[in-house]
Amino acid sequence: MSRRGGRTVLIVALVAVLTVGAAIGGYLLVSGIQQSDAPAAVPTSVVPLPSAVSAALATPSPIATASVAPAPTVGGVSAALTPRLDDVRLGGRVLAQVRDAQSGAVLLDRNAATPAAPASTAKLATAAAVLSVRSATDRITTRVVAGAAPGAVVLVGAGDPTLTAAAPGTAPTYPEAARISDLARAVRAAGITPTAVVVDGSLFTGALTGPGWGPGDAPSAYAAAITAAMVDGARDAPDAVTRSADPAAAAGLALAADLGLPASAVTSGHAPTGARVVGQVQSAPIGTLVEQMLNESDNVIAECLARQVALATGQPASFSGAAAATADVLRKAGLDIGSGLLDGSGLSPNDRISPAALAALLQWAATGPPRLRDVLDGLSVAGWDGTLATRFVGVAGVGVVRGKSGTLTGVSALAGLLRDHDGRLLLFSIVADEVPAAGTSEAQQALDASVGALVECGCR
Repeated sequence: MSRRGGRTVLIVALVAVLTVGAAIGGYLLVSGIQQSDAPAAVPTSVVPLPSAVSAALATPSPIATASVAPAPTVGGVSAALTPRLDDVRLGGRVLAQVRDAQSGAVLLDRNAATPAAPASTAKLATAAAVLSVRSATDRITTRVVAGAAPGAVVLVGAGDPTLTAAAPGTAPTYPEAARISDLARAVRAAGITPTAVVVDGSLFTGALTGPGWGPGDAPSAYAAAITAAMVDGARDAPDAVTRSADPAAAAGLALAADLGLPASAVTSGHAPTGARVVGQVQSAPIGTLVEQMLNESDNVIAECLARQVALATGQPASFSGAAAATADVLRKAGLDIGSGLLDGSGLSPNDRISPAALAALLQWAATGPPRLRDVLDGLSVAGWDGTLATRFVGVAGVGVVRGKSGTLTGVSALAGLLRDHDGRLLLFSIVADEVPAAGTSEAQQALDASVGALVECGCR
């Protein structure tokens, strides 16, 4: 099963439906990641299934199921899409590329080589890079070691953004998350009478917020200072909406609370050299973190995963080190994304990457090594889950489009894959970067209509 936490019973019960859907050229999709903003009901026009993307994009040839479908033509795609891209709701400039996944042929190119602010579609680069240097089954290990003073323990942050302070037996913010309570239990099992908690976040270096981030970005509901030690996606409590103003301290306070220590017992510092490991816990697999990052467009997970790329390649685990490492890893794989990314999440308005580079990333993920499958599996399904749960209202594409959205002030972007009317798998990347400041919602609707036109089109 591809999407972690998926609904296995549904897969078994609806395999026959999937088979029928494939026979008529349908692209049946879903996510198994739970979220609060999921649609009230499953769309009736399709039957989304967990792991359907793995059936449609199976190893070793993700595009094999589309091989018998007729290929669109450049003229057909242009006729279907160009009028949509001229929609005034998209503002003064729209950059786009559409590719045939099977042949790699470019079917439409609208100044796609022009670097532009990608917003959260930049997370595609982070996902591809981390899966290139780390196995999808790797996990991030957080340790507690003995401190220098009697009774002191040190929480050594390893960059796991999903470590949770949720009480035992309660659902964590992120499925499969490691628990602070397990670390506390290990401390007690080691016979230590705790007196102090030291938080060591020295693994990450440099600025705590990204270049170009605004003062309202961290803390906010969508971002926080990026530290090697944090809990629940840099929140003070698992159910908090706004992220923490001091994520490292929040992690220390969570451990102290589980150890029965007051807040005054928490300090920051460094683990002694060669300190005895008292306990350790492991995150969900990297592949799962990639899917969570993409599906929910989680900026904090993105920045932590970008630093995993830096650590794996000997770069500083900082914003600049992570951005340089991401570009270098992808360049060595034959994908030149340029040097315009400044962070791993796309939150910076100063980030730059071209729609052509994003389309190339999707092409690589669809036809390249199996280790990249989590890039596709993490994409939201239109009208069903993640950041596309409430998108594609009234237009074609519900349950048929998988995509990564991106939104900043003045920017609306969408990149992903779909099957057209004939069943051909197409890849697309569209960035509108002169959207009127008050027109974000309208621009999203125009983007959805543009992609929906491809879904309805045989484009021959």
